[in-house]
Amino acid sequence: MFCELHYNCVKAVLILDNDGERLYAKYYDDTYPTVKEQKAFEKNIFNKTHRTDSEIALLDGLTVVYKSNIDLYFYVIGSSHENELMLMSVLNCLFDSLSQMLRKNVEKRALLENMEGLFLAVDEIVDGGVILESDAQQVVHRVALRVGYLGRKRIKLVLRIIRLTCNLL
Repeated sequence: MFCELHYNCVKAVLILDNDGERLYAKYYDDTYPTVKEQKAFEKNIFNKTHRTDSEIALLDGLTVVYKSNIDLYFYVIGSSHENELMLMSVLNCLFDSLSQMLRKNVEKRALLENMEGLFLAVDEIVDGGVILESDAQQVVHRVALRVGYLGRKRIKLVLRIIRLTCNLL
């Protein structure tokens, strides 16, 4: 894997709700290969971090940077040798991107209604564990371009389905 050769790597990006339940999880290596192990790890992280005000934790030999907002907990995880500032820049970029995309309304309901934007934003920030972008403005711009393109494709698909349905009647 390229990430083993590259120093600035992310092992996972997680978003949990205020009960510690997974809303979003993207793992970039096989540290936790099964969903059962991932969920146990997420529960452990949440139990260790949800009552503290710090932003960095060492857990199971991993560096965890995190931030909470209203009813969401955001986590970026790297190896114990990873630069905490780089992981924090990924976390801040993700949070700031979502804040702009959700018009400063970063909460569970708004996030669930805009999961497509979340998926696209994470893909713009990290790819295969390698940090690609840390500027929230650039991420929001790229997501807007991709959402616009996908939106036009959906409209064309819906119009084609309507035409086919009308021809069948």
